[in-house]
Amino acid sequence: MKLFISSDLEGVAGITAWNETDNTNPASRYFLEQMTAEVNAACEAALDAGANDIFIKDAHDTAKNLNPSKLPEQVKILRGWASNPYLMMAGLDESYDGVFMMGYHAAGGRNGSPLAHTMNTRNDHVKINGEIASEFLINAYTSALWKVPVLMITGDKMICEEAKRLNPHIKTVEVSEGIGNGSISIHPKLAIKKIRETVTKLMKDTDFSKYEIQLPKEFTVEITFKDHHLAYRGSFYPGARQTGDKTVEFHSTEYINVLKFLFFVL
Repeated sequence: MKLFISSDLEGVAGITAWNETDNTNPASRYFLEQMTAEVNAACEAALDAGANDIFIKDAHDTAKNLNPSKLPEQVKILRGWASNPYLMMAGLDESYDGVFMMGYHAAGGRNGSPLAHTMNTRNDHVKINGEIASEFLINAYTSALWKVPVLMITGDKMICEEAKRLNPHIKTVEVSEGIGNGSISIHPKLAIKKIRETVTKLMKDTDFSKYEIQLPKEFTVEITFKDHHLAYRGSFYPGARQTGDKTVEFHSTEYINVLKFLFFVL
């Protein structure tokens, strides 16, 4: 069995402040260790249950956050950005049996985390077909593009609830809940335990097809930036148009074109 893990930081147990997400800041060191420990728990449980090929995309900020030496020898890890439109899902293709999204967080424009954002902090929010889009949704659609099911997500309560709405079969591990500019977190060791237990149970499932995400037939994407000049700049992307002082819009029937638009404009 071949698994793909996309690993972020803003949704690991206990993390609350932006300086804790900056891997050049000493405040982040503990949370980088927790990020690695949570991913390691998923990998070990999957390997124990029969997985024989695990690929990890380090998908936070510099994409150089996980400590490879504290992961199982059997895994491969893509560190750094490949500079293609797949971004947090770079390396995924149709050969994989399933995807884990770990350390994920609420979307920009939502109140589910003090670290809520979508891809970067330059935008207020991103919408796809009129709904605020999280990194989870963008990446779930990328998984659907390759017809690979999304099996599990870990992170804050809001993003886990969003995943369940998209497909109720997706397994979730809620490690925190945003409250104003803070968050309530479970114990970091309990988070690791729950991840291990969830993956162990998940791997006993004999039918992953029910975890698949269906792509919409067409896409209208809207980005609302914090600064108006970014919307103006984005309006020069082929097929895009500025629809408000800070808003640019793009329409396509092909999701790969959406990813290209987000890659160059967002």
